[in-house]
Amino acid sequence: MAAFDYFKQNVQKAADLLKLSEEERSTFMTPDRVLSATLEITRDDGSTSSYPAYRVQFNNARGPYKGGIRFHPDADQDEVSALAAMMAIKCAVVDIPFGGAKGGVTVDPKELSKGELDRLGRAYVRAFADNLGPDTDVPAPDVYTNPAIMAVMLDEYETIMGAKAPAMITGKPLEHGGILGRDTATADGAIYVLEALLEDQHRSMEGIEVAVQGAGNAGAQAARLVQSHGGKVVALADSHGTLLNEAGIDIDAVLKEKASGKSVHDAVAHGTPANADAVIESACDVLIPAALEEVITAKNAGSLMATVVLEVANGPVTPEADALLTARAIGVVPDVLANAGGVTVSYFEWLQNRSDEVWTHERVTERLKQTMRDAYRDVADFAHERGITLREAAYALALTRILTASKEVVS
Repeated sequence: MAAFDYFKQNVQKAADLLKLSEEERSTFMTPDRVLSATLEITRDDGSTSSYPAYRVQFNNARGPYKGGIRFHPDADQDEVSALAAMMAIKCAVVDIPFGGAKGGVTVDPKELSKGELDRLGRAYVRAFADNLGPDTDVPAPDVYTNPAIMAVMLDEYETIMGAKAPAMITGKPLEHGGILGRDTATADGAIYVLEALLEDQHRSMEGIEVAVQGAGNAGAQAARLVQSHGGKVVALADSHGTLLNEAGIDIDAVLKEKASGKSVHDAVAHGTPANADAVIESACDVLIPAALEEVITAKNAGSLMATVVLEVANGPVTPEADALLTARAIGVVPDVLANAGGVTVSYFEWLQNRSDEVWTHERVTERLKQTMRDAYRDVADFAHERGITLREAAYALALTRILTASKEVVS
């Protein structure tokens, strides 16, 4: 998993900056606990199938473990461990009181019916129930899981415990204690960070030219927000191609066409089609990779025309490209800061459930905006004071916060 290799490099670089001991470094390389089980379910035809399952609890010095559960054919212990470690860093960067965890089941969910997926979700909770809970480990949706599966998992957990416990899982449907705004939180949070960065540069969103790679949930919402804040999306791409328009793309119109089954670059009435990679090198002020990892590499980093890269995807910039962008004075807002809006609103859902409240959308929005802007300010000031990049600052600040909490727990 390339993203975890990059993660380890970033941790080591931050550890060097902080002059950490080997013992302190080991805190960020070794999980607290690796749980595994084999889940057996009855299929719709009466047969049985078994699937490997994992829950990796990486670090809980700052609060309960937190992280999604993915159903994916490539999910394995190494991948889940990597993602758990990244969650610990991300929660520390935005200064919410969670640690890092991740779960996974090695399964192709496309081969299972809804009933079979529900039974798999219940089997997962039964396997790990003793290590889950509002004050212990709080799961959430991830790849190929969704609010409906979270509701099933909550029901199974409450059945086992014999009590209501809505705060044991987040990303639930609203009728089961979910929270307004969770579906757009990742992109919303990223744009709040971008606004704060532009203010530091004495610029605003008004008239800013932005290229967005990815037209899924996060990319589409980021593009909508740029346009609604007075910016222009001059390039938008999905996996099939790019649409270019220096006057600004009509985002709603293009996304409507995409929803009908077309690709972004088929919307020729709204721009000029180009290949899928064209978005990376398009003329813009801000590039938002919001889809895949490793899309900005040593091969194309020298051709970027943007002055800011906002990492909404996980690991879109390779370390080699990162160094080249730094040398070119292109600012990179790292993924552990830029895309932390999702886990931040999950934290709000956890608070909502623990206090038996229902937060308004306005309250969620205000708290998310303040949290993301505060996180950016902390990282930017840390970077400025030490003459380092935002990525180096984010990791160093997160490591500092986790180590401080660890020492407080020991004492």
